[in-house]
Amino acid sequence: MTNQMTIEEKIQAAETRIFKVVFPNTTNHYDTLFGGMAMYLMDEVAFMTATRFSRKKVVTVSSGRIDFNHPIPADMIIELVGKIVRVGNTSLDVEVEIFIEEMYDDTRKQAIKGIFSFVAIDDEKKPIPVM
Repeated sequence: MTNQMTIEEKIQAAETRIFKVVFPNTTNHYDTLFGGMAMYLMDEVAFMTATRFSRKKVVTVSSGRIDFNHPIPADMIIELVGKIVRVGNTSLDVEVEIFIEEMYDDTRKQAIKGIFSFVAIDDEKKPIPVM
């Protein structure tokens, strides 16, 4: 990304997508993905998205509402999608969605959605402009 990109172009270029398989070692006693594991993966994708947008050091400062709409069973393919939804002076918000796909079927649906807020920092951990 160059400094000559518009903010809309930077937002689009920062969108991050990661695919994973839900293996049994990441599931609970109901054989569904641990909620904490889902949040860990979401924060990781949000961090990558925020970093790709700002190209600065960023830290998570909060997570907003996270809606667990559908359980995610073992042996599913999941796609995590991070998108910039707000850009402030020193902070930005990233929305992360998790979609589930059957391994041997075309079925796909959104399972989880949440917002993560980040602040850009300098080497002394002081907030700096995100752009």
